[in-house]
Amino acid sequence: MTPTPLPVTGSPQRGDVATGPDVWTAAARSPEFAELRSRQRRFLIPATAGFLSWFFLFIALNAWAPGLLGTRVLGDLTLVVLLAIGQFASTFAITAAYVRYADRRLDPLADEIRERLEGIRR
Repeated sequence: MTPTPLPVTGSPQRGDVATGPDVWTAAARSPEFAELRSRQRRFLIPATAGFLSWFFLFIALNAWAPGLLGTRVLGDLTLVVLLAIGQFASTFAITAAYVRYADRRLDPLADEIRERLEGIRR
């Protein structure tokens, strides 16, 4: 993908931030920014849907199947405790997966867009 030049006035130096509504409007309309948003949605929508489904299943089971959740799995450990721990574990797993995904797929493109806005060439 060839980067689209963005209108930056003056000759920015390293560390200078391009300002003005035209610069930000152009950046928001650029194909690179659209790709960045698309990549982010490709992770966030399925991850959110999966987590919310899992969370509401847990809530529904608590409401409509308390007998099932009271089942002892190992000693005094019940199914509800395991599922509750699973909620915490899945939250940390999704967070770790997102950080890894962002490092590989989002941050390089975001850095490229930011560098163009700031007029930095590496």
